[in-house]
Amino acid sequence: MFRLQGSRVLAVDLTGDAVKAKNGSMVAYDGQMAFKKLTGGGEGLRGMVTRRLTGEQMTVMEVRGQGTCWFADRAAEINLVRVQGDRLYVESSNPLAAEAGLRTGTAFTGLRGASQGNGLFTTTVEGHGQAAITSDGPAVALRVAPQHPLIVDPGAYVAHQGNVRQSFQSGVTFRTLAGEGGGEAFQIRFEGDGLVYVQPSERNTIAGDL
Repeated sequence: MFRLQGSRVLAVDLTGDAVKAKNGSMVAYDGQMAFKKLTGGGEGLRGMVTRRLTGEQMTVMEVRGQGTCWFADRAAEINLVRVQGDRLYVESSNPLAAEAGLRTGTAFTGLRGASQGNGLFTTTVEGHGQAAITSDGPAVALRVAPQHPLIVDPGAYVAHQGNVRQSFQSGVTFRTLAGEGGGEAFQIRFEGDGLVYVQPSERNTIAGDL
């Protein structure tokens, strides 16, 4: 259903089914399509409560019909991720599209979200199917295994999935090691068993100014 044309355009073939995508991300389509705007910080009561408490929301559209839709987002790289009964956590600015059978929601990110200058909630995707996420440059999937934790720069983090726990640690910073100074105040530590997606470019973060 999902296929890439180049690295920055997502093609979705529809045969009467639907796809959910970031509002405003469709660049072209052929065939017969119906469009519906969906606004929410996730599905169900939890999403409604999240929106009321934080004012945060995702603006999503549902596209249903017969034909092909093409999606893109500010020339960002697009990465396809398969969700197989687990949960995918995606930084709030990086979701692009998900198969209609996947459930979207929100999860509290706390310190990480505040440090990156984003909201306190991130997008979750769960179920069975494909999702498309964006990144600044091609994302790399790094394995987290028992006894082999992974340390990630907050500005490079895009998403993670699997049975993974995250915590925060401070100390020598990435940029200090590079001789630049003024680096991240802390890093994200991932432990467990799963994948972490990182981009080859750092977004500006509050932590980076500390």
